[in-house]
Amino acid sequence: MIQYISKLLYVLTDSKGKLVFIFLIFIATSVLEALGIGLIGPFINFAANPESIHQVFLLDWAYQRLPLQSSKEFIPVLGLVVAIIFCLKTLCYFLANLYIYQFSFRQKSLLRSRLLNAYLYLPYTFHLNKNTSSIIKNIILETQKFCIQSLLPLLEASANAVLIIILLVVLTRTDALLLVMISLVFLPTFLLFYGLRKKIASWGANLSQAEQGMIKVINHGLGGLKETRVIGCEAYFEQEMVWQSQKFEKAAVLYKLSQKTPRIIIETLLLLFVLFFISISQIFFKQNIQDLTASLAVFSVAAIRLIPATGKIINAFGSIQNSNYALDMLYLDLQEIANQDYISSKNNQYLHNIVFSDKIIIDNISYYYPGTTTPAIEQISFTINKGQSIGLIGKSGAGKTTLVDVILGLLQSKNGEILVDGISIYQNIRSWQNIVGYIPQSIFIIDDSIKSNIAFGVPESLIDLEKLSQVIKATQLEELVEHLPEGINTKIGERGVRLSGGQRQRVGIARALYHEREILVLDEATAALDQETEHLVSNAINSLAGRKTLIIIAHRLSTVKNCDCLYLLDKGRIVKSGSYEEVVV
Repeated sequence: MIQYISKLLYVLTDSKGKLVFIFLIFIATSVLEALGIGLIGPFINFAANPESIHQVFLLDWAYQRLPLQSSKEFIPVLGLVVAIIFCLKTLCYFLANLYIYQFSFRQKSLLRSRLLNAYLYLPYTFHLNKNTSSIIKNIILETQKFCIQSLLPLLEASANAVLIIILLVVLTRTDALLLVMISLVFLPTFLLFYGLRKKIASWGANLSQAEQGMIKVINHGLGGLKETRVIGCEAYFEQEMVWQSQKFEKAAVLYKLSQKTPRIIIETLLLLFVLFFISISQIFFKQNIQDLTASLAVFSVAAIRLIPATGKIINAFGSIQNSNYALDMLYLDLQEIANQDYISSKNNQYLHNIVFSDKIIIDNISYYYPGTTTPAIEQISFTINKGQSIGLIGKSGAGKTTLVDVILGLLQSKNGEILVDGISIYQNIRSWQNIVGYIPQSIFIIDDSIKSNIAFGVPESLIDLEKLSQVIKATQLEELVEHLPEGINTKIGERGVRLSGGQRQRVGIARALYHEREILVLDEATAALDQETEHLVSNAINSLAGRKTLIIIAHRLSTVKNCDCLYLLDKGRIVKSGSYEEVVV
């Protein structure tokens, strides 16, 4: 449990100090509740024998100062005081729970933001080894479990534990024998669920794994819907979903059943023990049932709180075990994030601002992917002048994309430098990336309008319509926009399903131009297009020559025919460079 709490405190987002305040609230509300319950027995005794109030100094003092004719008239006053204490306790209990829920759900929101921020800024290599479904699950589902099944149960269990301790003190002063007997009701239930703790933890792991499996099935089945439909493998994804759902269902049923059982067991055993207590009191201790009335009244009221409080503690214990896997996932990811060596835009705003006005020097760059001993690229050196267009060619696996990822600042070389007008890009990666545009083979299209896709990442209210119009004209998208029913405001569907491949590529180029990128990196930007469409996209690219600095990766040599210089890569090295005629012909 100590290790669990340590992990939970690590995951909490800058609010550990508030836990002390919450614990003080628990103590205050529990004391008020115990006080109210503890007054039930004496109140019943005073109601049965009003004259006994004079034996209590405080009550006698209050009676003397009130305009009352007899001791009986004091009983309603005493009842009113007890009622006020109960109402005050109820109000405090409500406010305490309100604060606990606000705190817990606030933590969920902060944790989601914290995770998303970290995932967005983590090194590119982190995402190369991380499944997207796992990241989505952590941000959405595991944070929900952390709030509902870890943090809230732990806080509620703490509150109920404080309440039970104080109630037990009150019960000890009422009737020690009955207290011992009732305590024996709860002990077997605690032991039973302690024995099930590993089972409950395994159910939680199965739930998390099944949820991730379902997200993965949905991503794969619907993400490649066209291929799924054409191949005809819908049944495969359906079966996978059924299997994951059944795994989830089995674990969920067992866990939910374990959550309902404690209250049933406790209520049954408590009733049996109270009946047993009354019986043995009559037979062995020869107590009159009237003498037990006050004690039983206190225990009855206490039981109303003890049963749910004990049930909640046992349920919280089960919930904590069930959510242990989710907490571990968050804890391990946050630790991995904390151990990553990366510079975000927030942390390097003060560094040298990069301005490109002359040339880029790629100086002796090599890169090894994590866990490998063979370099993906090795001792790469060349120079790119402003306004120049260069082409990177070579077979698949030659290192072209790795080289571009290093140039983009997504991968950081362990040796060598990339210098822009003499300034290393590693002095301010964000500033460097602000002048680079990336156009991949498959353009990422959001389920929104043409306007929002071109001005990607810009709030709609801040989109510059004049600049938008200019880049639409520059990328030959005017005809497309004119034929759309709502022009630039037309929704183009998830992943741009309403656009052709060439149109999506030109949207990608328009995006880079809208964001005023001086250097455009085109990674197989025309590889998936037919010849006619490639010609249109190539015209759009060629029209930028001289005005923009172009770095083009291509398999089709026709795409790089007009480049100022070509570099042929093989096994991570540049083996040949020069004009198109010198390298290709």
